[in-house]
Parts: sequence; structure tokens; C-alpha cells
Amino acid sequence: MLLPQCLWRLPFAFDFRMGMIDPHATAPWVWWQIPYVFGLSVLSEAVALLSLGLVRGWGEVTPAWIPMIGGKRIPPFAVIIPAALGGLAVTAAWGSGLLAWLNVPGFHSLGYSNGWWEVLAKVCVAPGVLWGPMLLALTCAYYVRRRAAE
Repeated sequence: MLLPQCLWRLPFAFDFRMGMIDPHATAPWVWWQIPYVFGLSVLSEAVALLSLGLVRGWGEVTPAWIPMIGGKRIPPFAVIIPAALGGLAVTAAWGSGLLAWLNVPGFHSLGYSNGWWEVLAKVCVAPGVLWGPMLLALTCAYYVRRRAAE
């Protein structure tokens, strides 16, 4: 879900604005934007991939190759609580962007130099908006599955 957004973000590391018009942007490009943007993309993908633990076996039992805790059962709430909090946080964080896209009064987004850039941005970023609600749905399914197993 986050890969299109991460790919959309990468040109910003090299000061290519992808058609965005930010009237408040006054800072010049600096060298640390490259590791920051790439690091942010890698980190967001890594965190998103953790949600696979909600549907895979390694979300219930730690892999055997992990020292000291390998092969042990993971308490369900050790997974459910962080996943639910993460899903709520991501939903809240993306909620304002979604409301700005829907032109809800009081919420503002940046403009674009033309409609094609705006369409491309929304196509790339929209799947990330669904990440929070999908994580909450996976968390609920994980809870139901683990409760039934007990």
C-alpha cells in the first residue's frame, strides 16, 4: 500500500517538486534531504511490512532463529495493542489530508502546476490513506482468530 507513495516521495530528495506549488517554501535544497527521504521511505515500508505478522504465522510464534525467544508463543495483546494504536495513529494522520482532498472547509492542501500532477499525486498517495483502516481491519481479524484458537 505504501510503495506508490514512497516512489512518489523519492524525487523530492533531489529537489524535484513533482508539480507541487508551495507558497511558503523558501528553504533551499540541502544535502541531507537525500538520506532523509530515502530513510523515511525505507522506514515506512519496513513498518508497513510488520503488518504481515497479523496474517502470517510469525505474528503468533516467534521464528525459531531468533535467539532466546525463538519458537515461543507471542501473547495476543502484545501484537493487538501496538497494531491497533498504529492503525488509529495512521488513520488520524492521513485523515486531514483526505479531508483536504475532499475540499472540506478548514482543511487545505498544496496546489499543483496542472491537473495531471494532481491526479498523479492522488493516485500515488491514495493507497497510503487506506493503510490505517486496513491495519485496523487486520488487527480485528487477528484478534478474532487468536480468540477462537484459545
